[in-house]
Amino acid sequence: MQMQEIRIIAKDNGIKTSRMSKTQLVQEIQQHEGNFTCFGSAMNGECDQMGCLWRKDCFSEARKTAKKDS
Repeated sequence: MQMQEIRIIAKDNGIKTSRMSKTQLVQEIQQHEGNFTCFGSAMNGECDQMGCLWRKDCFSEARKTAKKDS
């Protein structure tokens, strides 16, 4: 999902979006919705949250983080 779309979702939930990375912003939305703040943490391609709106982007973000750490 593009940042512009994420910012719209955040603003619809009353979340200020300035100076937040994609990961921070999605996690803030997750917290606001009462969900786990797990975006970007799906290491080894494992996640049990099948209906998550962020699932596809989460795996991509987790791979980026793993590459940085290695």
